[in-house]
Amino acid sequence: MAIVVRIDVELARRKMSVGEFAERVGLTPANVAVLKNGRAKAVRFSTLEAMCRVLECQPGDLLEFVEEDYDVSLR
Repeated sequence: MAIVVRIDVELARRKMSVGEFAERVGLTPANVAVLKNGRAKAVRFSTLEAMCRVLECQPGDLLEFVEEDYDVSLR
């Protein structure tokens, strides 16, 4: 996966539980788990904004692009 989700890092830095985070953002704990584990296919800007507001951070603190190694001959 080229986009790494760092929600768990930000939650740990703030000693905030997934349940508290989910409630404050307006998501279910199950949807937070989907985001945290990198299984989400998309994130709405409104959700990203709410996460940043609750965690007092920037989008780049939650999402990181990591270059993947892949064989270009497969394209």
